[in-house]
Amino acid sequence: MIVKPFKGVRPPKEFVEEVESRPYDVLDSDEARAEAGDNEKSLYHIIKPEINFEQGTSEYDPKVYEEAARQFKKFQDNGWLVQDKKECYYLYAQTILADSQYPVVVNGEPKTQYGLVIGAYCEDYLTGKIKKHELTRRDKEEDRMKHVRVNDANIEPVFFAYPDNTVLDAIIKKYAATEPEYDFVAPIDGFGHKFWVISDDADIAAITAEFNKMPAMYIADGHHRSAAAGLIGGEKKAQNLNHTGTEEYNYFMAVCFQASQLTILDYNRVLKDLNGLTSKEFIAKLAVNFDIELKGSGEYKPQELHEFSLYLDGNWYSLKAHDDTYDNNDPIGVLDVDISSRLILQDILELGDLRSSQRIDFVGGLRGLKELKRRVDSGEMRAALALYPVSMNQIMNIADSGKIMPPKATWFEPKLRSGLVIHKLEG
Repeated sequence: MIVKPFKGVRPPKEFVEEVESRPYDVLDSDEARAEAGDNEKSLYHIIKPEINFEQGTSEYDPKVYEEAARQFKKFQDNGWLVQDKKECYYLYAQTILADSQYPVVVNGEPKTQYGLVIGAYCEDYLTGKIKKHELTRRDKEEDRMKHVRVNDANIEPVFFAYPDNTVLDAIIKKYAATEPEYDFVAPIDGFGHKFWVISDDADIAAITAEFNKMPAMYIADGHHRSAAAGLIGGEKKAQNLNHTGTEEYNYFMAVCFQASQLTILDYNRVLKDLNGLTSKEFIAKLAVNFDIELKGSGEYKPQELHEFSLYLDGNWYSLKAHDDTYDNNDPIGVLDVDISSRLILQDILELGDLRSSQRIDFVGGLRGLKELKRRVDSGEMRAALALYPVSMNQIMNIADSGKIMPPKATWFEPKLRSGLVIHKLEG
C-alpha cells in the first residue's frame, strides 16, 4: 500500500469543539440546521451548506456546492481552519465512555480504538488494493465528487481497517501516552475523541514503511467517499499534461484502524407486516428452516452465529438456522444477514429489494433491543428480528474474495467526527 503524510488543515485547539461535527451522511438538513444553530464555526456550513439557505433548499442545488467552497474559504480566512506547515500523520482515538448514551465495555473498560490518519493512494483504490465490501450508487458518488471538486479538498475522511501490525501499534501507544492536541467529549452521543499530531521524521518514515508492506486495506465505512476520491484523482491526472504521480491529488484522506480493535455492532430489522400471515402461521413457516425456542418477555440477544432473535406479540424467540440452510465455504451464503434475507425476508415475507422496500426498516445495534421492542409494542411495526453481528474477519474475507455483502449488514460505531483535519488536493 502507498500512503503519505500531508499538511492537514485543522482548527486551532481553542476552536475545535465549535468546528467539529458529525459526518454529513448521518443526519438530514433540518438536523444539521438545528445542531449548527447560531454557531458560524460549525463544519455543517461546509458539509451541509444547504443550511445557509431557506428551509427546503435541495442539498444538490448547484448554489449549495458553491456555498460549500465559499464557507471553506471563509473558515480559512477567519483562522478557524489553519494548515500545518509540515506534512504529518495524525492519530485519532475514539472512546465509547461508560456514561455515554450507548456505552460499550470491553474487558471491563470503556472501548477505545486508535486510527492513523493518512493520505491513501487513489490508484490503490482504483486497482482494488483498497478493498470494498459494499456496492456504491452513482448518484451518491457524483454528489461527493462535486463536493470534492468545488472545495479541491477531502473535507471528511473515510474509515479503513488494516491487518494488525506490531510496529504501528508501538507508535500508536507511544503517542497515546502523551498529551493530545484535541481532547473532547462530543455532544449528543457522549463519545470521547482525542487527536495527536505525528510530526517526528523517524515515526513518519516508519509509518510509511509499514503501510508499504501491506498487501491490502479494507473500507469499513465510507464507500461513496472512497469512490469519489478515487475518481477525482483520476480526473485530475487526465487533466494534467505534466502529471508525475507525486501530486497531492493522487491521495485522499483516510483514518485507518487495526482490524482487531474494531467492533461491528448488530444491524437489526423491524417488520411492518407478516405478509398476510397470522403469528401462528408465520412461526410454522419459520420452523421449516429454524429450530425455534420461546424465550418469554425478557429481552433475548442472539448468542452465536446463525442464531436470530424474533420479537413478536410481546415475546422473544430464539431461531437457530438448520445446518443445511447455509454453506460454510461461501463467504456470503454463510452470513446471518444473507440467511435471514433469503429464508425469512424473501421466502416468507416476500419483501423484494430491501434497499427500497417500505415494509422494513433497519435499526443500528447501538440502539439495542429496547428500540426493537419499543417500535413493535407501539404498533408501528409488527415484529422485529435481531441478528448476531458480522465480524471484521468476515468482512475482510468477503472483500478478499471480491464479493459484495448484502445491504444493511454492518454498523460501525463510533462514527468518525468531521472537522478535526482536512486534506487539500493541491498540498
